[in-house]
Amino acid sequence: MAEISEAQDSDSSKLLDSDSKAPQRPDSEPEFDPKLMRKSKPGLKRLFLTFSVLFSFLLGFPFLWKSVEIYRFPLPFREIDSLSTQLRSDTLLFPLHFHALFVGFDSDPDRLRRSILSEITKLTSQNPKCSDNYTLSVTVDLGSRCLRGPTSSPHSSSYQCGSVTAAAFVQNDDVAVDERLASVFGGKTKEYSVAVVKGGSERAVVGKYRHAWMVVGDGSDVGMAAVKVAEVLVKVFINGGREEGLIRNEFMPVGADGKIVLSFNLLNADPHDWVYDWDFEKIDDTLLTPMIEALGPVANISVESQVLYHTPKASFSYWNQKLESYVFSTKDLPFFVNSNEWHLDTSIAAGGRSKILQFAVYVPSAKECPLLLQLPNGEISKTNGFISPMWGGVIVWNPQGCLKDSEFKPSAKNIIPIQDLENMFEVFIGQFRQLFGFKSLNVYTNASGDWNLLPSERGLTEWELDVLSWQHTCFNLHSCATTLGSLSRLVQSLPRMIIKDEIGKQVKLSLEAAKLALSNASSGVYESSAASSSQARSLAEDAFFDPSIMSVSYYSFEHCFAVYSPFFLPVSMHVVLAALRELKRYKQEKAKYLAWKAKANTAT
Repeated sequence: MAEISEAQDSDSSKLLDSDSKAPQRPDSEPEFDPKLMRKSKPGLKRLFLTFSVLFSFLLGFPFLWKSVEIYRFPLPFREIDSLSTQLRSDTLLFPLHFHALFVGFDSDPDRLRRSILSEITKLTSQNPKCSDNYTLSVTVDLGSRCLRGPTSSPHSSSYQCGSVTAAAFVQNDDVAVDERLASVFGGKTKEYSVAVVKGGSERAVVGKYRHAWMVVGDGSDVGMAAVKVAEVLVKVFINGGREEGLIRNEFMPVGADGKIVLSFNLLNADPHDWVYDWDFEKIDDTLLTPMIEALGPVANISVESQVLYHTPKASFSYWNQKLESYVFSTKDLPFFVNSNEWHLDTSIAAGGRSKILQFAVYVPSAKECPLLLQLPNGEISKTNGFISPMWGGVIVWNPQGCLKDSEFKPSAKNIIPIQDLENMFEVFIGQFRQLFGFKSLNVYTNASGDWNLLPSERGLTEWELDVLSWQHTCFNLHSCATTLGSLSRLVQSLPRMIIKDEIGKQVKLSLEAAKLALSNASSGVYESSAASSSQARSLAEDAFFDPSIMSVSYYSFEHCFAVYSPFFLPVSMHVVLAALRELKRYKQEKAKYLAWKAKANTAT
């Protein structure tokens, strides 16, 4: 036991000796805690490297966003909404001036004017889209002097007293009277005139210009004449002889691009019996070209022709012993056109949104010749043809002596006589007029009687062209506003839709053309307003159906985020978390350094 205690005493003495030999801390040095303090300033190298990686990601984000950016031309949304609001709130008014001339009557022009205006108001139907803003002047020609009402009207003063007399209407030469009235009323201003002449045989005629005349007996009532004047002004000059009014539910057959393709086809049912050809160029120059030029402001019309063989009809006909011919009825018309055998092809230029009207001359085979169309009343059609709305028309032409097969050589090529060809194309022009909503007959019947309508060598009279211009302008402007409005709503609903510069230019040009059409319509320049409205509608349709819009599947921003986030989000999160950790570590180490520095300053 004594040995163990001695050993312990020796060990303790050694420890005391070693402690006495350790360096002693000066009394002025502060106490240092390595967990809470550090003597050296923390470096910025790790923090700089970490944030350099983060900033590289942040700088690359705009390039990534630019790479997936969709180019969008700034469309004029406010102007589109303004045009739609203007056409929807304000009725498009076409200024019209009517002039009624009474020759041989001793009446008060103001009273006649009030009577005519009252009848016009009764007959005029208010259209919510387009209407007419008409004025009326009345002139009573007494030979030596004229009574005018109202006297302040600038239009009534253009007529010179004594220019129209009853003697000019005695001959019953309507064409000469029409040209005479054209020289009297025709001026720089477009006015619709009706002359009422007392004396001679009673008749009522509407000329091919913008005037009509009516010859009444000596004992005729001037009040009844005023009623007839109002009827012809509204029913003929405003409505175009149609009951539907200015705007119909189904518009005339004009394509969305303002183009019409007239395709004329000569169909030889069986070339083994006979083959017929035609001199189409001559007919085109004499009959079709004037009509196409007259319709230039309304539609851009092109003409094509072809001769086809082996084109039997799809319907059946039966032999009528009384008529000694084959007969097909109106019930067979829906099945007459054989779409499987009649390859009515058109050129490449006729594609797109152009409207194609087919006109066919059907030459029957020897087995069903002559072929006649029987009307529902049992009579035979004088034209031997029919129309199909929005498609075209068909005429059945029977060759002369087709029952005598021996006169024709098999497969011999024959030419349709020019007179028969002219008669057929006159029927085609009548069918074309019907497709546009006009009457094919030259008679208009109303409650007050019949009016003879003088035909024009151009196929359409001037007042009919005016009606088409109003109708065309009104329809096209509302169609343009609807299309642009749909495009505006579509673009605003799809932020990722591509809008090229071409689309933006088409929209701007469409708006400019629409504004020009509105200005011309309000000024009474009907042809220019029709042409401008057609251009506005065509440009709007081109912008809406642009291939760059229709060929891309659009997606939202959320879809884009969902596609790219699996590639960049994991790496980005690690970089951001590392930068936050390094920033936190740097702040802690800097706090330790500042704590040590503060304690050292306190100690000194």
